[in-house]
Amino acid sequence: MRIACIGGGPGGLYFAALMKRLDPAHEITVYERNAPDDTFGFGVVLSDETLGGIEHADPAVYAALSAEFARWDDIDIHYRGQVITSGGHGFSAIDRGRLLRILRDRCADLGVGLRFRATAPPATDLAATHDLVVAADGANSTTRRTHAADFGEHLDRRHCKYMWLGTDLVFDAFNFHIVTTPHGTMQVHGYPYSADASTFIVEMHERVWRAAGFTSRPDLRPGDSDHDAVDTCEKLFADILGRGHRLVPNNSRWLAFTTVRTGTWHRGNVVLLGDAAHTAHFSIGSGTKLAMEDALTLAASLHENRGVRAALAAYEEERRPVVASTQRAAQASLEWFEDIERHTAQEPRRFAFNLLTRSRRVTYDNLRVRDPAFVADVDAWFGATASSPQPSAPSSPAPMSSPAHRPPMFFPFRLRGLELKNRVVVSAMDMYSATDGTPGDFHLVHLGSKALGGAALVMTEMVCVSAEGRITPRCAGLYAPDHEAAWSRVTDFVHRHTDAAIGVQIGHSGRKGSTRVMWEGIDQPLEEGNWRVVAPSPLPYRPGVNQVPHELTPAELDAIRDEFAASARAADRAGFDLLELHCAHGYLLSSFISPLTNRRTDAYGGDLAGRLRFPLEVFAAVRAVWPGDRPMTVRISATDWVDGGTTADDAVAIARAFADAGADAIDVSTGQVTPDEEPAYGRSYQTPFADRIRGDTGIPTIAVGAISSYDDVNSLILAGRTDLCALGRPHLYDPSWTLHAAAEQGYSGPGVTWPVPFRAGSRRPQTGRTDGPRPRLELVRGDDGATTAHRRWRPQRSAGT
Repeated sequence: MRIACIGGGPGGLYFAALMKRLDPAHEITVYERNAPDDTFGFGVVLSDETLGGIEHADPAVYAALSAEFARWDDIDIHYRGQVITSGGHGFSAIDRGRLLRILRDRCADLGVGLRFRATAPPATDLAATHDLVVAADGANSTTRRTHAADFGEHLDRRHCKYMWLGTDLVFDAFNFHIVTTPHGTMQVHGYPYSADASTFIVEMHERVWRAAGFTSRPDLRPGDSDHDAVDTCEKLFADILGRGHRLVPNNSRWLAFTTVRTGTWHRGNVVLLGDAAHTAHFSIGSGTKLAMEDALTLAASLHENRGVRAALAAYEEERRPVVASTQRAAQASLEWFEDIERHTAQEPRRFAFNLLTRSRRVTYDNLRVRDPAFVADVDAWFGATASSPQPSAPSSPAPMSSPAHRPPMFFPFRLRGLELKNRVVVSAMDMYSATDGTPGDFHLVHLGSKALGGAALVMTEMVCVSAEGRITPRCAGLYAPDHEAAWSRVTDFVHRHTDAAIGVQIGHSGRKGSTRVMWEGIDQPLEEGNWRVVAPSPLPYRPGVNQVPHELTPAELDAIRDEFAASARAADRAGFDLLELHCAHGYLLSSFISPLTNRRTDAYGGDLAGRLRFPLEVFAAVRAVWPGDRPMTVRISATDWVDGGTTADDAVAIARAFADAGADAIDVSTGQVTPDEEPAYGRSYQTPFADRIRGDTGIPTIAVGAISSYDDVNSLILAGRTDLCALGRPHLYDPSWTLHAAAEQGYSGPGVTWPVPFRAGSRRPQTGRTDGPRPRLELVRGDDGATTAHRRWRPQRSAGT
C-alpha cells in the first residue's frame, strides 16, 4: 500500500511504524509541519492496558519506553490544609519529547519516510495518489475541519481555562492541589514524568480566571508562551512549588478545552486518528493514549481485512464504542472540575473519595481493592455522620467479606417521620396491568416481592388521578373506591410481612395519554376507544401521530388540582407511607414546566415562575391533605435533552421551588418530554443532575438512571452525590436485588432484613464444579522415545466409599 500520514505526533508515527513492521513493502510517508525537536507539552501518561498492546505489537518500542518510564502508585489530594493519599493506582509517564524521539527512531529504522517542516498537501489531493490517507493532525485538524459536514464534526467548548506547564519540582505521586484564592477555587494537576521534571497543569473556571485578572493573548505568535501568566501562576502557587523551584513554559497559554466528536471517522480512503477524530479531557488520561490505541487498531484492521473500505469500517466499529465510553467518563470528569466549587464544602475524606470516583470508572469496590485502608477511613467517617442508631463502620481495614463492614448503601435515611432502613428504592415502573384503574394480583405480587427483597422503599407505578389522566387503558388509578381498596391490600401486605416502606406516585398523563401499552407500541395512539387528551398548550407529542391536546382553561386546571388532592386523600386512607408527585417525563405537570410544551401567555406560562405556577398549586393542594408526618417527594425531568428546553440551571430552580413549598426530596430523572431528545446515555448518566441539585439547594435527592450495581450505589452515596438510589430494571431482573447485594458484600445487619421464611437462603448457594475431572495418569514420552505412565494423583477415599 501507499500510505500518507498527516501529522507526526505519537499516533501518526506509531501507526506508520506498525504498518511498516507488518509489511516492509508498504510505502509510508509522514508529513509534519514542525521541526523534529519542536515538541509541545511535557509528560505523557500511558495506562497498563495501552502498554500491554504496545508490548505485543512492537516489543522494540515497548522496551525503549519501559526503560524511561516514571512510575508511581499514589494519588495525593491536597485540600483544606490536609493531604489525603490513595494508593494502588499505577501510573506510567514519559517525557513527550522522548516518546516522539523513540517513535521517530523506530520509523527511521523501519524505512518510513519522515518529512519534517513540511505542510502536507490537502487530504483530497493525497487521497488521489495514495491507497490510504491517515489524518493524525490533532484536535485542530485541518482535514476534519475542511470536510466538517462529511465527518459530522461537533465541537463542545468547555467552561474552564487551563494552562499546560512543566516544573523542575519532581512530585512523588499524582498530585491534585485544590487552592482557595480570593478569586475562587483553582486546581493544579501535577505528576512526574522523568527524574528531574513534572507536568504542572493549572485549571480554573472561566469566571475565576477573569476575576484573577487573566486575559487571552491573541498577540502571541505560534510557539510563544504567555510569560506574564506564567509569572503570576508562580506567585499563586508558590506554596506548592516550594523554594527554588520554577514553572517551565513551552507554548504555554490559556486554553479552553474543546471536546471533539465526529459522526464518522472516515471519508473514502481518508481516515481520522486520535485527537483529529475525538478528544477526551486530560483529567482522565492523555490523548496520546487514545491515539496510540487507535493506531494499534487501525493497523490491525488493515492487516486483517481485504480492502481499505472494509478495514476502515472494522477500525471504526471496534474503536468507536471504546472511545465513546472514554468520552463519557471524560465528560463526567471535566464537568466535576468545572463545578468543583459545588464540592468544596465537603469534609476532606468525602471530597477525596468524590474526586477519585468523579468519572464513574473508579468505584467504591475498585478503591477497596486498590487501597482498603483509604476506603475504610472514609467508611468510618460516613458511619459516624450517617443518621444511624447503630455503630459506625470500623476505622481499620475490614476484609471484603467481613460482616463488620457496613457498606454505605445499608445506612438508614430519614424523611420527616419515615426512617428508611437503607438507601435503596425500587423505582416507579409502569406495569400496564390494571383493569379499569384497579390494581390486582399482579401488583400485589410485583410490589410485595420487591418489598420482601430488601429495598427500603418500594414505589408504585404512576397512579393516575382520573380516567382521563391515564396513559393507557391498563394504567393504575386512585380515583374510585375500588382502587383504594385494592391498594390497601398491597400496602397491608408490605406492612405485615416486611419492614419496607411503600410509596405512591400520583400523576396525570396530559398529552401523552390515550396510547397503547408499551409492548404494543410505545406512545402510539389506541386503535379505538381514544379519550380526549389535555395539556397546557395544543401541541401534540408527535405531530401527525398523537392527538392535538385540548388547552386547559383555568377552571379545568382547578378541577384537575382537586383530583390530585382527592387521590392524595385516598392514598392516605390506603396506607401509603410516602407520596410522590410526578412532574417529569412530559406528563401533564411536566409539560407545564418545560418551555417546549408550555406556550401559554396567561399566568400559567411565560417564564419559569409562570410555568411552575400550576405544578406548585397542585403540590400545595396535595401537601395540605397529606399527613404532616409523612414525606412528600417530587419527580422532575432535570433536562429535556433538547436545545431550548429545560436545562440543569432550570432544574436547580425547579427543585428549590418545590423544596420551599415543602418537598422533602427531589427524585431526579431526565427527558421523555419530547421525542426529539438526544440523551447522553451511559452508566449512571442522570446522577450528575441529582448531584448538582443536592449541592446547590441542600435538599435530599433520589438518583435514578442506569444505576445497575451495588457498587454504583455505594459510590454515589459515599461521594455525597445523592441520598437515595432508585433502581428499576435491576429489580425486574432480580426482585431480591437488595438482599443479594448484601449477601454479595458479606453484610448482615440492621440495614437489610431477610424475611424469616427466606433466611435459609441468605448465603449464596454453592455452585457446581466447572473444572473437568483430573486424570489419574499422564503419558509422558521420554528422551529415548519410550512412553512412561506417571501417576498424577489419586483421590482420597473415606470410609464407606
